[in-house]
Amino acid sequence: MSAPFKKNDDITLEITGMSSEGSGVGRYEGFAVFVPFTLPGETVSAHIIKVTGSYAVGKLMEVIVPSPERVDPPCPVFKKCGGCTLMHMSYQAQLEYKRNAVRDALVRLGGFKDIEVKPVIGMDEPARYRNKGSFPFGNTDIGVTFGLYAQRSHRLVPTSDCIIERETAIRAAEAAADWASANGIPAYDEVTKRGVIRHVVTRSCTGGAAVCVVTTGKLPHKDDLIERIKKAVPEVRSIVHNVNPDDTNAICGKEDRLIYGSETVVQNMGGLDFEVSRESFLQVNPVQTEKLYSLAIEGLELKGNETVADVFCGIGTITLMLAKRAKSAVGIEYVEKAVDDAKRNAELNGIANADFICGAAETALPELIGKGRRFDAVTLDPPRKGADPEVLKAIAECGAEKIAYVSCSPATLARDLKLLAGYGFRIVSVQPVDMFPMTSHVETVVTLFQTNRQSEV
Repeated sequence: MSAPFKKNDDITLEITGMSSEGSGVGRYEGFAVFVPFTLPGETVSAHIIKVTGSYAVGKLMEVIVPSPERVDPPCPVFKKCGGCTLMHMSYQAQLEYKRNAVRDALVRLGGFKDIEVKPVIGMDEPARYRNKGSFPFGNTDIGVTFGLYAQRSHRLVPTSDCIIERETAIRAAEAAADWASANGIPAYDEVTKRGVIRHVVTRSCTGGAAVCVVTTGKLPHKDDLIERIKKAVPEVRSIVHNVNPDDTNAICGKEDRLIYGSETVVQNMGGLDFEVSRESFLQVNPVQTEKLYSLAIEGLELKGNETVADVFCGIGTITLMLAKRAKSAVGIEYVEKAVDDAKRNAELNGIANADFICGAAETALPELIGKGRRFDAVTLDPPRKGADPEVLKAIAECGAEKIAYVSCSPATLARDLKLLAGYGFRIVSVQPVDMFPMTSHVETVVTLFQTNRQSEV
């Protein structure tokens, strides 16, 4: 059907649902309209900013009839910054929205029926949870400032705080901005391709903080920068200067220069210590990560005599936790630096029954099987795009009777579960975990058993 309006028209709309990205959605004379920052049950006034053949997008102008779940966002740049999308919704409503998102994906995309999705495990205090911060810099009339990018753009939204980031990150960014302003060091301008400071990236761990300052080239007044960061962030254990001279959307370049402390900081998780470098992948919410990984491991019902595989193992977090509960564990990861970190973390914790293999799972697993290796259980924590069909096929053929799938995307999770079901696995448990409060993202742990096992949901 053709749209009953055109771009720049104003309409009144009743919001009846929400999209997977957190926008409210309603139908105007049967035509779908997405309006960010609205909630189901609301009547709103919207200005149409985009019209396609199947849907339109509106800008919220006024909430005429508010939802009882609407709250006042505590952030002054909410709606401007591209980070949080659900801060206008009560936290309990956010958790229910995420549960519904997982359930809807399993039904609509996976074709599953009568699957129980457990209530989302939320946070007691859903703020200051991010242990990693990344702030771009810009120039103003009074000096250099930092902030966050507006949604789907590189337009800087200046801010003095972010309530989902650790205060460590804010203090480090402030110190770098003050250093730049005091020494007349301009921020990089993506239009003119001129300037020096681009980003500050921080990591806050149990063993201290790491700060990475990204510039286009040389680091002027280096000692002054180091002293300012040390004063603002007393817990800092590592300061790295990263050089990124390229015209690119990538935050960091290829060259790291350690200018203070050590290259790594330590994060304790599940009773284990993990050395974390600038390049290391580590979940950004440590409180919820422990819950997430514990659920995955507990779901496998390990007795201590099993051989287990951890696919997409990263720096070895799940692998080493598995090794404490099993006879042996093998981590598989295609990023060489992550594998090196994982091996070092095994040594750091004195764990001798964990091995790590650098390679793609779709080739590494069959090679192991060809050498006579078999696995009783498998965990996998793939990136947002999910696992390739070849990976799932290899997992299905490795002998495992139990799988714990950790996912950050309900859509790709549902797709992959459908393939695993075709290999004879059935869903035993679906447990979402809120790793990213105030956003539409949700992590999910799904436990699967081979159909010849007797355990039931």
